[in-house]
Amino acid sequence: MLKSVMGKHRLVLEDDFRENFQILAIHCAVEPYKMAFYLNKYLQLRLKRRRTDLEFSKDGLEVQFPLFEFENTANYTVYNLVSNTCKSATAHTTASGGLFELNTSEEYVTTYLIPEYKKVDYFLKITSEHDQVSINTLLSEVNKIKSIISSYLIDSEHIKSKNNLIFN
Repeated sequence: MLKSVMGKHRLVLEDDFRENFQILAIHCAVEPYKMAFYLNKYLQLRLKRRRTDLEFSKDGLEVQFPLFEFENTANYTVYNLVSNTCKSATAHTTASGGLFELNTSEEYVTTYLIPEYKKVDYFLKITSEHDQVSINTLLSEVNKIKSIISSYLIDSEHIKSKNNLIFN
């Protein structure tokens, strides 16, 4: 009688889907389309709003973050500009005690794309196959824009909600 001994097979799944990107935090109180315009003008980018915004379902709310993109095929670099905040209106309906009377109230809820950076207005994500993008030069140019209060580089390893920055 032959016994077949089956060995144990263990599959190890490694997180090999790591994107090589750099991210700039931008503090600026202008509308998203205006922020894209300023970056296009001063950085010679061609950011365009994508047909579909970045959409999430969080705490029963459907939230959308404006998303702009420019793919520089000559340098194999993709630039994404995304707003960090989304303001959504929620309606609350309560009975007021009468037979046909209902009170409705509207409340605005602010949702953050990256909650650990609540004070940041925009993120500029730079994905490059090569390390050709000079971040110091880029930061210098971004900080020259008068409407921008400040901008700085964020270490992507310190972002807890990094999955929110996957736009594909």
